[in-house]
Amino acid sequence: MSKSINGFQFKQFLVRQDQTAMKVTTDACILGAYTALENATKVLDIGTGTGLIAMMLAQRSKAQFSAVELDDNAYQQAVENIQNSIFKEQITVFHQSIQDFAENNKDLYFELIVSNPPFFQNHLKSEQEKRNKALHTDTLSFEDLLTSVIKLLSADGRFVVLLPAYESTVLENLALQEGLYPHKKLLIRHRNGSKILRIITTFGLTEKETIQEELIIRNLDESYTAQFSTLLKEYYLIF
Repeated sequence: MSKSINGFQFKQFLVRQDQTAMKVTTDACILGAYTALENATKVLDIGTGTGLIAMMLAQRSKAQFSAVELDDNAYQQAVENIQNSIFKEQITVFHQSIQDFAENNKDLYFELIVSNPPFFQNHLKSEQEKRNKALHTDTLSFEDLLTSVIKLLSADGRFVVLLPAYESTVLENLALQEGLYPHKKLLIRHRNGSKILRIITTFGLTEKETIQEELIIRNLDESYTAQFSTLLKEYYLIF
C-alpha cells in the first residue's frame, strides 16, 4: 500500500477515498487480509465504504461478492473503485441499508459475511454529518446488524466483524443471545504490551470453544513486525 494524491495504491488495485468520510485504515486492511475465505462462494460486505474489504477478499477468492453501502457518496466511491479494478465482474455494490437488503433477499444466503461497522453508541458526535453516519450506530444498531446477519448467514457460514475492545464485548453479548457464537478472536495491538486497539471476531451458528490470537503491528523501533508483514505482503507495496 502506498498513499498518493489519488488514494491508496495496493499491489493489485487502487482505493480512492476523496468522497468518503471514513478513510483507509490499518485495522481495516488487517480485516481484509485476515478473514478466511475457505468454502465461501457467496460473500457479503456490510458497510463497504470505499470497497476496500470486498476488493481485498476478491483478490484471494473466486467467490461472488455483494457489497452494501447506505451513504450516497461512499456508494459512488465504492462503485468507482470497483469498476476501475480487476474485480468488477466479482463484486456488485448495493445502495441501501443492510436492513432493507436482508428484507429484500430472504432466499439469499452467504457462507461469509464481513463487516467493519459503525461502533460509537454513546460518544459525542462530530459536526461532520457524513463522519457521524460512518462512526455512529444511529443508522445501524448492533441489534439490527445481528438480525440482518442471522437472516443472511448460511447454516455453516461465518460472520467476521472488526470493532474496538469494548464494543466487541457489547456485540458478542448480544450475539450470544441470538445464537451466534464466537469461534475465533484476533486481538490487535500497536506494540507488544500496549492496549488492544481492535478485535476481529469470527462468529458461527454452532457453539464451540473460542480460539484467541494476537497480532502486533509494530516493533519497538516502529518497524512492522514479521507477523504483520507476512499478513499484508500480498497487498502492501512495501513488502
